[in-house]
Amino acid sequence: MATGRLGVEETLGALNAALGPGGPVWFKETRARHLHARDFLAPRRALQARFGDGQVPERVFHAVAGLQGPGVAPVLRCAPTPAGLALQLQRAAVFQRVLGAVEAYAAPAASATQGLRVLLHCPALRASPCVLRLSQLRAVLVADHLARALRAHGVSVCLVPAVRDPHMSTFLQQLQVDWPATSEQAETEALRSRALAELSAAGDRGALPPGVLGSVCLKDLVEERGRTAGYDPNLDHCLVTEDLLSVLAELRAAVLHSSEAAAPDAGADSCMVVHVVSCEEEFQQQKLDLLWWKLDNQAPLRQKHLVCGSVKVAGVPGTLTAPEYYKLRHTQVCKASALKHSRDLTEDPAWTETFRVLSVATIKFEMLSTAPQSQLILALADSISTKGTKSGTFVMYNCARLATLFEGYKHSMEQGLYPPFPPVSSLDFSLLHDEGEWLLLFNSILPFPDLLSQAAALECTAPGLHTSARTEMVCKALVKLSMAFSSYYNRVHILGEPRPHLFGQMFARLQLLRAVREVLHTGLATLGLPPLSHI
Repeated sequence: MATGRLGVEETLGALNAALGPGGPVWFKETRARHLHARDFLAPRRALQARFGDGQVPERVFHAVAGLQGPGVAPVLRCAPTPAGLALQLQRAAVFQRVLGAVEAYAAPAASATQGLRVLLHCPALRASPCVLRLSQLRAVLVADHLARALRAHGVSVCLVPAVRDPHMSTFLQQLQVDWPATSEQAETEALRSRALAELSAAGDRGALPPGVLGSVCLKDLVEERGRTAGYDPNLDHCLVTEDLLSVLAELRAAVLHSSEAAAPDAGADSCMVVHVVSCEEEFQQQKLDLLWWKLDNQAPLRQKHLVCGSVKVAGVPGTLTAPEYYKLRHTQVCKASALKHSRDLTEDPAWTETFRVLSVATIKFEMLSTAPQSQLILALADSISTKGTKSGTFVMYNCARLATLFEGYKHSMEQGLYPPFPPVSSLDFSLLHDEGEWLLLFNSILPFPDLLSQAAALECTAPGLHTSARTEMVCKALVKLSMAFSSYYNRVHILGEPRPHLFGQMFARLQLLRAVREVLHTGLATLGLPPLSHI
């Protein structure tokens, strides 16, 4: 029997290759109404453009029917339809391959660029939490999620700045953000000497405010690097302060430490610095970049800006700080729980951690479900509910339902109602013929490794100052998975009557939901969220 992880990208690549020279034509179906009849489609108009009269050569049918290769899913049939060339997979064989190696589908599809080191710099973390704006909080959550996704790929990630404010460290722990802390300050003497040599002449240095050393002209660097790279044309001079030198010293020390820990054959350009900033901080960060290159000959060749869009709060005048936002969502979570359980559980120690995790899940899904570069509008008046299918609470609710399901099976097995779980190789996956089962596997489990790789993708080599990230992909995928699971779970009775002739289908379904649980837990881990067993 064939082994190895099946992949959507590998299958699409083989299908397009079977058509002969030309651009990609095939696409994967995702909608339930189309998946009744096909899994992949080559649209009719695309085939007409490729083959002129639209007549697909017989050789293509033979090539597709015998499709093979690493990661390529087995084909059942391929036939012309009014919509185009429709292909259906051997579903039982795909179930067998995927559910027989669940762990492979909860890991990234591709390994990271060999030797790549990433330094993620989030300047918002130098502020006190009591003045942390929502746009800055968004940058912090994006940086944390990106760091976890990159590390899952084996990328060496260094996080800067190390937090010195103990209140900020406490707040980050509350938010399930994993960030280093320190009480030490980096040595600035070398940079200070270089800065003093570069300072514009000033008649009376004693007239400068305390902590200000002078001004450095950045215009030459802006012209050298080119405004087309994305630097603001208004960049002219930078006021050099002791605090600014301290920031540069910490960045410099982090890069040097990363280089010392790198493989011996790692080049100087194997380290990329990504400044994750709110749109309000971008101008100041551009000044910092240029000043770093001006004062430090060892500054990294690659510095990129991941600029997070603004955060607007619908219907709320004034400015809401990050701690106020957390407090509001926590209060709403507690109220929703009181309505559900008909009693106030806020004083119950057994629920304290659950309420905190639910509050953090609500915030992270709100902040991370939109592409980081786009503006985000929060509707804080919206109530928190496990029935709201777009929320983090809904995802955590379904996580808890899965935990309850497997706990129910375990309890029934211990009572002797069900036999122990048999070897996966002995399961008959042809018994999975419900469309909801195929939706779970084909739309959520099978593509998950590719999705993890895309969520951690950073453009390393493209010219220009800015980079982008797809940090919204995991949240969207988990919501989509939760909706599909909820629909299936509400309709299909998993733990059936304890009758031997029903056990085969029950075990096949439980193995499918084991895969759902594995994907869900892996996705939550990239968000720093622990799975909940009750809600």
